[in-house]
Amino acid sequence: MLRLLARKAPVEKLPIDKATPEESLVERAQAGEAEAFKALFDRHVGSVRRFLRDVVRDATAADEATQETFVRAHAQLARLEQRARVKAWLLGIARNVAFEQRRSRKDEVELDDSEAPIEAVIPSPDPERLLLDRELERQFDTALGTLSTHRRAALVLRLDHGLGYEEIATLMGWSLPMVKNEIHRARLKLREAMLPHLGGRS
Repeated sequence: MLRLLARKAPVEKLPIDKATPEESLVERAQAGEAEAFKALFDRHVGSVRRFLRDVVRDATAADEATQETFVRAHAQLARLEQRARVKAWLLGIARNVAFEQRRSRKDEVELDDSEAPIEAVIPSPDPERLLLDRELERQFDTALGTLSTHRRAALVLRLDHGLGYEEIATLMGWSLPMVKNEIHRARLKLREAMLPHLGGRS
């Protein structure tokens, strides 16, 4: 009888923690654990600084913007609800810092190529491949600098940081079709700019 009762007794299920290590870090940092926030900083500071250097085009300004990004992130961390999206959240803060920084520079003339003509069909290679080619890195960097700040930010978020179109739309405050259009136009202009360094047009 005891064996029968034992077989029929309900098995208590232990709670399963489905949080990822990063989500756990965020939760600990939100609880005020300084070491957890430092771990998040160490994990993401490289990506944030790289993004800012691509956007502001100045190493010193990018370093200052990186510091400001994490100061703001620390102050706003308690309001982060989607802990799994901490990288996108940090890049969103960085984007705001970068644009504020550029607006505050009175001598800054923003490049805006949104109305520039673009050839409908431009042959490969794709910008992603150029990013991996060290011999073309300098030319690619120069070409990237000809894009408007907003378009460059969207492209870098997509190519370098792997964010989805929906995430970029949220960060940039754009509609999804606008994100796709801006990134498409940026790709075409980069291809066009890089063709002279690849042996001309085909």
